[in-house]
Amino acid sequence: MYRAPALLVLVLALAGCADVEGLHNEGDLGTVHAPQSLWKDIRPDPPDEAQKPGTAAVVPGLPKVPDGRMRGVDAVGVVRADVTSAAKQDGGTGRLVDPRAVRRLALCTQAVDKGPDCPVRPAVFHDLTGNGREELITALDLDGRLSELRVYTVQDDGRIARILSRRAVLEGVEVAAEHLAVREPTSNPAYFAVSDYVWDPKAGIMNLDQLTLDDCGSLTGVPPGPDARRCTR
Repeated sequence: MYRAPALLVLVLALAGCADVEGLHNEGDLGTVHAPQSLWKDIRPDPPDEAQKPGTAAVVPGLPKVPDGRMRGVDAVGVVRADVTSAAKQDGGTGRLVDPRAVRRLALCTQAVDKGPDCPVRPAVFHDLTGNGREELITALDLDGRLSELRVYTVQDDGRIARILSRRAVLEGVEVAAEHLAVREPTSNPAYFAVSDYVWDPKAGIMNLDQLTLDDCGSLTGVPPGPDARRCTR
């Protein structure tokens, strides 16, 4: 006759524990509103052929590279040929290349290092396609903040093709195996946007594989904070 009260006490005790460590009443969270779609009847025009993703863009006006080695190619010459062609295609509208790019490239001289004012960053060579041949990774700095990141490869027929073009604020860039990660600031200074590009053998380009937010500091040397171990790359 005493089992029922004992069981009741046990149930109440367990309920109390569940209330402490389990679900809690968060109070009135306000009225839930359905999302409101803005400008539903306005759609962007489809991209033209030069803007469609999914195909590599062969850079016109460049000699073929029979041995497939990008290290022997003039990186500034590749960027110049690409920018010149893109500027002609978009007519200075900036759809394919920033209009300032042509003017900035004029600062590159005939010197071996292209001169101190050349806006093309030092070439980096890394096998992003996994075929044993290195790609050319570089960037054209448009001003003190905005840049155009560009990646080029040598196709099997020896032609040089652009496989990635990205206009961005390059807070940091990393390469690992067949991945290229681009870190950019966001409107919230506490977060960075990280775009992870991966080689797509079917499309023949670097495709965006993942887009994430990161609260770690820049890849370019910002002093580490209390959670530096978590942010170490």
